[in-house]
Amino acid sequence: MHTHELKWTMFVITAIGNFIAMLDSTTVNLALYPMAVDLHVTMSQIQWVMIAYMLVLTVFLPFFGKLGDIFPKNKLYATGFGIFALGAFLNTTAANFWLLIAYRCIEALGASIMLSNAQAIIASIFKKEKRGKALGLNGCIVAIGGMSGPALGGILINAFGWHSVFIPCIPVALIGSYYAWKMLPHNVKTDIKNFKFDYRGFFYFTISLFALLLAISEGHTWGWNSLKIITLGIVTLIFGVLFYIRDHHFNYPLINFEMFKIKPFTFGNLAVMMSYMAMYTNSILLPFFLQEILKYNAMLTGLLILPYSVTLSIIAPIAGRLSGKYGSRYLTIAGPCVYCIALLMFTLYGKNAAMWQIVLASGIMGIGNGLFQSPSNNAIMTSVESEQLGLASGILALSRNMGNILGVAVTITLFETFRNIFLENGKIYDLAFLTAYKVTMCFGILFGLTCLTFAYIAYKPHKTTH
Repeated sequence: MHTHELKWTMFVITAIGNFIAMLDSTTVNLALYPMAVDLHVTMSQIQWVMIAYMLVLTVFLPFFGKLGDIFPKNKLYATGFGIFALGAFLNTTAANFWLLIAYRCIEALGASIMLSNAQAIIASIFKKEKRGKALGLNGCIVAIGGMSGPALGGILINAFGWHSVFIPCIPVALIGSYYAWKMLPHNVKTDIKNFKFDYRGFFYFTISLFALLLAISEGHTWGWNSLKIITLGIVTLIFGVLFYIRDHHFNYPLINFEMFKIKPFTFGNLAVMMSYMAMYTNSILLPFFLQEILKYNAMLTGLLILPYSVTLSIIAPIAGRLSGKYGSRYLTIAGPCVYCIALLMFTLYGKNAAMWQIVLASGIMGIGNGLFQSPSNNAIMTSVESEQLGLASGILALSRNMGNILGVAVTITLFETFRNIFLENGKIYDLAFLTAYKVTMCFGILFGLTCLTFAYIAYKPHKTTH
């Protein structure tokens, strides 16, 4: 096979891993409402279908990113596909809430392997403008996964129930596993004999992150001044400090804090995290708004979310290519401005919102995210040395998924807190829901503006040898 063809074949295999991760995420997001009804759990509880998945995925990202610099990527990526397929299959058999959570954790391990290494593989086989184009196309494929998810999920939920939303990923993951083993790079740059993994540091990192996320997600239920939340805050701080100290004593640290001296890398990752928090403010609540307030069924809800992914899939590769040629600064500033406009539009909608208004706002949201994500990823991966690509990819995925987790937890916390306040003040349920929805969208705008600030600081024009 010609070198050019081989590179793009490896790219497609890698991108498929991101594709099914996004497909799974968007179908499950749409299925949360029927899951909550069927399993007889509250909205606060059902969020753990998302949070447990993203927590396990996130905690292991630096670990698997590090392994990507040590072990052959073909074997590692194929294993990720295989574990993901197993978890997806088990999800189709989940008979209760706790089994579903357990199986989602298995699925998350596979997703973590793929997401922590995808950007590194792409960045290692493409350079300069082609790297930007490839990362943009990767964003496009991810968007197609997001685009397919709601529509496909809506059809499956209506016809076969929520268990069926996990089925499409199984054959794709199995085929991906086979071709990843055959086609992806076999070589490694680092001698495994020199590899030293800090298991104690990994334990500290896991405990600190879990305590933080549990406190955020349950604060409104337990009370922010309660003993449980204060204890979790102390645990987060203690184990976070222990991890930071411990991580400096190994030649292969779990997270190389020296990399955070690079301004585009540090502020770029912060911008990515805030952008995902802004995105999830709407993506978590919109399906509930469409199904609970506007009384649309799952299929129609999926179709109304579709424009977001359509516009994202069109804009992402164009923005990626432009960033490879002209730099990322202006594109990453434009992105948050555009999707903040979309969030502002959602704050104006009520019970009489027309379908075209939902379609328009969702489409504008996709344009904004498409303008931001690919140029941002390109700038972050270009800011580090080639031998650090695996670790940088893991940290970028960590930032992205921290944004996901915090976005889900903070959004649900804010929404339920405001909704309960409005209900206690005598508002009828629909009005309390709508008011809480709009106030939460305002926080999404705040996250978007914070992303804009970080992007402004991070992506100044600079020359690079990559």
